[in-house]
Amino acid sequence: MEGRLFQDVLERTQADFPEDGRAICLGCHAPLASQTADEKVIQEGVTCDYCHSVRRVDFDGPNPKAVLAFSKDRAGPKGEAAGMPHNGTAMPLHGSAEVCAPCHEHRNGFGFPVLTTYSEWKNSRYAKEGRTCQSCHMARVPGNIADARGPQSGTGTINVHEMAGSHSVERLAQAITARISSARPGAGLRVTVEIGNQTAGHYLPTGSPLRQLVMELQADSAGGRHFAEQRLYARQVADHHGTVLMREHFAFLNADRQVSDTRLAPGETRAESFLFPIPEGDPAQLKATLWYYYSPLAKTDSQMRVEFLTVNGAAQ
Repeated sequence: MEGRLFQDVLERTQADFPEDGRAICLGCHAPLASQTADEKVIQEGVTCDYCHSVRRVDFDGPNPKAVLAFSKDRAGPKGEAAGMPHNGTAMPLHGSAEVCAPCHEHRNGFGFPVLTTYSEWKNSRYAKEGRTCQSCHMARVPGNIADARGPQSGTGTINVHEMAGSHSVERLAQAITARISSARPGAGLRVTVEIGNQTAGHYLPTGSPLRQLVMELQADSAGGRHFAEQRLYARQVADHHGTVLMREHFAFLNADRQVSDTRLAPGETRAESFLFPIPEGDPAQLKATLWYYYSPLAKTDSQMRVEFLTVNGAAQ
């Protein structure tokens, strides 16, 4: 909640949509804002107390809604917290993808599905196989629960709570694969890059419609020829006038139609073909670089994108 990128976007949203912009943003980024006016609590953002107070998720309305119960009991996948300052209540919900839906599935006031990560997962083979969001983003690792006053087994496991996602180089490198091959049909050089979404249970990129995955292929020949082309994997949305929306908060609040979607579906492998005028007898070095643009409105390049994969090849 206190992150500079979020605060910048929140400031613009409140200026452009003074009536409801702040409430829509805080609904996910500071969900306790609807329960309290305490600014200190709001600034904490997504808290332990919020997630572990969810008792069920209501799917009856246009958007999934978390139903909370605040008490001395905290819900989780296991009731391990007996004897701590609060009690633990075991709830299967917290081991399911449904608990993630309220903040990762959203239709705006026009009924347009702006965030579709939960439904992308639900329609994938991962849901059929019982692999939830937590399987990747909250994997279990050896360890004991945080409070030493609780039961300590020495062989226990806990869920990692970093929840690394959108701009994690490690997660991106695990999800995306790329392979370069080349051929010489006629007088030119044809390069094929096979790029695949191998492990993500949702589209890549997912989340905000302004996020982009970019693959750039460079071909540098021994004869001094230099070429570069890009492929873009992204979702474009527009308002009711058909104007493509290039600012994040406008995409969230004003989108009412999809213009295009070139993202990589779960399990999809796509062959991208490039043809360069590099003649036979002129060998070339090939390099495919992948970037993830996760915050297009950031003020610096380092905040805006992350480079996560480079694949090299050669053509004789």
